[in-house]
Amino acid sequence: MSHPAPTRPAGVPAARRSELPPVHGAVICVAAPCLVISPEHGQLTGRGIEGIYRSGRRLLSRCVLRVGGRDPVAVQGRSLGADRAAFTATVRTGAEPGPDPDIGVERIRHADGTERITLRSFTARPVRLPVEVLLGTDLAELAAVAAGRAGPELPAGVHAAGLRWSTGEAQAVTAAEPPPDDALASAGLLRWQLELAPGESRTIELRTTQHRVVRAPAGQVANPLADARAEGDEPRAEAWFRTSVEDLGALLLRDPEVPGDAFAAAGAPWRLGLAPAESLWAARMALPLGTGLAAATLRILARTQTEERGPDLGKIPGPLRGAGAQLPPGCTGTEATLAFPAVLAEARLWGMPEEEVARLLPAAERCLDWLRGALGEDGLLADPAPGPRRCETQAHAHRAAVLGADLLAACGRPGAEEWRERAAALRERFRAGFWIDGPDGGRPASALHPDGRPLPRLTGAAAHLLDTGLIGGGLLAPGLLDRTRAEQLARLLGAPAMDSGWGLRSMALKEPGHNPFGHRSGAVRAYESAVAVAGLAGAGFEKEAAGLLKGLLDAAESFGYRLPEMFAAEQRTAGSAPVPHPAACRPAAVAAAAGVHALTALAGIRPDARAGTVALVPLPGAPLGALRLSGLRVAGAPFAVRISRLGLGMVEEAADALQLGG
Repeated sequence: MSHPAPTRPAGVPAARRSELPPVHGAVICVAAPCLVISPEHGQLTGRGIEGIYRSGRRLLSRCVLRVGGRDPVAVQGRSLGADRAAFTATVRTGAEPGPDPDIGVERIRHADGTERITLRSFTARPVRLPVEVLLGTDLAELAAVAAGRAGPELPAGVHAAGLRWSTGEAQAVTAAEPPPDDALASAGLLRWQLELAPGESRTIELRTTQHRVVRAPAGQVANPLADARAEGDEPRAEAWFRTSVEDLGALLLRDPEVPGDAFAAAGAPWRLGLAPAESLWAARMALPLGTGLAAATLRILARTQTEERGPDLGKIPGPLRGAGAQLPPGCTGTEATLAFPAVLAEARLWGMPEEEVARLLPAAERCLDWLRGALGEDGLLADPAPGPRRCETQAHAHRAAVLGADLLAACGRPGAEEWRERAAALRERFRAGFWIDGPDGGRPASALHPDGRPLPRLTGAAAHLLDTGLIGGGLLAPGLLDRTRAEQLARLLGAPAMDSGWGLRSMALKEPGHNPFGHRSGAVRAYESAVAVAGLAGAGFEKEAAGLLKGLLDAAESFGYRLPEMFAAEQRTAGSAPVPHPAACRPAAVAAAAGVHALTALAGIRPDARAGTVALVPLPGAPLGALRLSGLRVAGAPFAVRISRLGLGMVEEAADALQLGG
């Protein structure tokens, strides 16, 4: 959804934005605010951004294991889940003749700073092994590490069962169980003498915390996301769905002002904090897992809403976000402000309690008030004013108007008719000004310059034109495009110039300035691809939706089912694999939510909890075969749906009062 560099960690200087160290080869464990970044071999060497972090501070940068005076030979590093990873290595001590290793080493590293090192003997006779762990840290902030300003390692002091480091403002402790036989603070060294019988295993546990206690609490909030599952003919769908839900849960953070409210942090490692638009879109795409995350995120953003009189009254603040070489940076606050009433309207349909809707409704009305004042004389919305009228910004504004009108009418508030009229006027102006006719059927402009000239670039942002949103009665809202132009856009999105084979390009292949690694000029963004899949599916474009979905699933498999926020849009060929982007966050909230959004789009679930109905509009043809989604939440109750191999949908579990309709 956005490039990680422009929304950098707090404190990273603007001049260094493009110099973030690569993270595509790292094994990342996250349980926000805890984060561990490891190289694939598992040894934390103190170089680069490796380390154990909590709340943005590096507690440990070096953790090097030696067995029998040797560095273990790394065999495999792999993720075991969102918050833990395993690193397998071997050691050959020379106790047995031949080339075979005789000691196995497994390190299980958790995001909360716990590591369990297990050594297993494969020898035929007892062996005595010296085991050493070299530790060190600079207690640097992640922002300083990213900018190359971490500083030297600090001197260690001996702790009761390990080592400790401190500065005037921070402290870290690494404690060991069993306690080491020797602890040398000057060398940052813990040492054990272990005796292993044939086949015997011994485990050393290291616990790195900010405090001189055995274990610090992880600080996670109660997870508002349902433990939903996917199963069916395509086993990869189950793995992708499960990983997506786990990663969303791992990215949850407390709001410092109201710790009971949680939001999805934008991504690890660079943006482990609130990003208004992305946190809100992640909550929207996760609505099938319950409305709790959306409610909390909306409450958090409502507390940030601008209250001072002026043109920004009612707007939700947000940083600028790079838009590539073609356009100036856009404002994420504009996107979040437009998303707010739409997400609240859809959350109500999914079953958000009426008292919660009523509590948030005034903030949604203030967002609409801001939109009323921000629309230009031409009826379009500039971002930033008085700059370009972006294609996707008009789609967000139109969705806010239509869904906002539906919300106001349902809640008995005035203004619904006004917003329906404004939406109709926006449709008319968009169709007249944004569509560029051509012999191939034409295309939408990516933006209009302030003087009205169109920017004739085909970009992935056009997918937002098909994401019209859900209104009452199980209906999709009307869109900015008429049916003929929607069909043309569907063809464009499904053609090779836009479909890389791994997902949707953010700019068409032959457009001037195309860069397969460009976050707005070519790279595949998981979020935008999922938006395209769901929009195409909802509009009935089965072939194009299925093609993008299958490519995205193949990409997810290649990335261990943890999709990065973006990756290079190199054209897929036989035997190829998607190419990582070196600076992409992984996991990222919108990329994790994309898995939920794309797979639930297959079922076409359209609830109206207030009317007591739910409609199913599955994607015909069942591109992934039979699929069952269970543990979802509709109207506050468990919901399960099954899609047959013929593409027929059947509700298997639902709230008693919920009827199939629409």
